[in-house]
Order: sequence, then structure tokens, then C-alpha cells
Amino acid sequence: MKSVRHLTALLLLATTATTATAFAQDAKHGRQVYRACLPCHVPDADTNKLGPHLKGVLGRTAGGVEGFRYSQAMRDAGTGGLVWDEKALSEFLSSPKRKVPGTSMRFWGFWTQSEIDDVIAYLKTNR
Repeated sequence: MKSVRHLTALLLLATTATTATAFAQDAKHGRQVYRACLPCHVPDADTNKLGPHLKGVLGRTAGGVEGFRYSQAMRDAGTGGLVWDEKALSEFLSSPKRKVPGTSMRFWGFWTQSEIDDVIAYLKTNR
């Protein structure tokens, strides 16, 4: 009975350690996932493409890159107070059209929260 409790405790510890590692933000993995965004967004320079640059996006007001032609929906979201913090960006990256209905962004959203967290970790490295 004592060995069963020890084994159970060890399995619980191993599961907890694995789970914690799986949920940690990984900027290196985020850079790989971000490749899906590269056709439209520059992550590390003030250069706009089909989409606005994402350098320094955290803390930026939605629709706030000077000189970029945003959809009316994105401009309205910014005027309404949407600022790209981690929570807002996470919601947007999971479903852009749900977060900002009418956005012109042609992206369906990432499938997993870990991908989203990793992309945000990567974007944090490009301030």
C-alpha cells in the first residue's frame, strides 16, 4: 500500500512538471509559429506590408500604426478603447473576426492556446 502511494505521488509530480513545461511561453517556438504571419506582418521593424507591422504591438491601441489603412472595424475598436495587451491579443489570435467583427484580416486564428501564448512571447521580444 505504501509503495502504491509513493508511485501515485511520483506520477502526480511528473504530470505536474510536464504540464507546467507545456504551458510555459516559448518565444523560440513562437517564432516558428509566427511564420504563418510573415506574408502580411513584419515583427521586428516599422515596415507595413499587407498588414501593419507588429513591432511593439503590445500596449498599442488597435488601429494605431500611423500610415496604415485599417478597416473601419479596427479603427472603431481602437477608438472604443481596444489596446493590444496579452489578453486582447490572445483573444484576437484565437478568432480575429470574433474579437473585432468586420476586421479585414484574412486569418482564421490559431488552433491552440499554446501556439497563441508562444507567438505573444515572440512578439514581446520585438519591442
